[in-house]
Amino acid sequence: MQKFVILAMLVAAVISGSAQKNQPQKIYIGTFTSEGAEGIYLCDFNNSSGEISLVSSFKGIDNPSFLKISPDKQNLYAVTRPPAAIEASGGYVNAYRIEKNGNIRFINKQISNGDDPCHVDVSPDGKYIAIATYGGGSTSLYRVSESGSLEPASSIIFNKGAGPTPRQRAPHAHSIKFSKDGKQAFSADLGTDQLNIFNVKKDRLIPARQKYVELAPGAGPRHFSLHPETNAIYVINELNSTVSVLDKRGNSREVIQVVSTIPNGFSGENYCADIHVSADGKYVYGTNRGHNSIAVFTVDPMSQKLELLKTVSTRGEWPRNFTLSPDGRFLLVSNQRSNNIVVFKINPENGIPEFTGNELHIPAPVCLEFF
Repeated sequence: MQKFVILAMLVAAVISGSAQKNQPQKIYIGTFTSEGAEGIYLCDFNNSSGEISLVSSFKGIDNPSFLKISPDKQNLYAVTRPPAAIEASGGYVNAYRIEKNGNIRFINKQISNGDDPCHVDVSPDGKYIAIATYGGGSTSLYRVSESGSLEPASSIIFNKGAGPTPRQRAPHAHSIKFSKDGKQAFSADLGTDQLNIFNVKKDRLIPARQKYVELAPGAGPRHFSLHPETNAIYVINELNSTVSVLDKRGNSREVIQVVSTIPNGFSGENYCADIHVSADGKYVYGTNRGHNSIAVFTVDPMSQKLELLKTVSTRGEWPRNFTLSPDGRFLLVSNQRSNNIVVFKINPENGIPEFTGNELHIPAPVCLEFF
């Protein structure tokens, strides 16, 4: 009798595990409403087949260009860009409660302290939100209350400087991320060719002893990704189509390599956008707008340097942000100008994304955030 009970328990466990695996995962899509989108979209993703389907949309949100979910999965934060007639200061960062069915409920918002807010991150402990503004060249820190609401910014830093190209006549903070332990924050500034480094202490962003890492003049750093196991940081440069590899040398971070994101012989215009490291740290992926491709790099496990393995067509125009599925098996890319989200399955043998045949058409998708 005991053997039958154990067997029944094993069968139930297998069935339960299979059901969980086949249960669709939620994805939130940030968009540009100024280009025809409705707001934030909620989609279902099948992590067995790679199918993606639209569930609902949350309207009345102006240009929710970048999204981030809190570590406890209770709240979603979005930077928004309303018209100047609505908010002359430049924009907001909005807080939403995520309900059981995936719907989002507005909690509150705070001003962005700069034009064109373009990036948001949540600290590992969920106590802080940090944002970057492209037009204002500013970075701001907000404390999160127990309810998930945002307090007014407790720290605002306005970058200074310029670069050698027409796009770099002023600072343009384009992204910000907390370190893995939450004690620091890094911010890429496209206008000044710097990756700025801040200590997070007593509700403030305080420039670290090493205030920044200087990148090549005219590089235009946009986004960056932290290696999951080492000190390496991979910065994708919008203006010269490269990735700068940063690593620690003593107490300082230095550029140890610069590698192109486009193949030899390409002569058209190209502007890089997003970058991510695979969960196992073996591959780095970046998007090319113009070449309209995903650049696939292998990571040397000893030096952390990159080698361009291949570029893969995004099957759309102007790939902005992209994401890797939580299990690392899929890559989804948002093509802003062709209004489609394309699903690729990552070949486990070589890390190359392969088109699954699945895509979803929505207007001006620019950010993908798995729940």
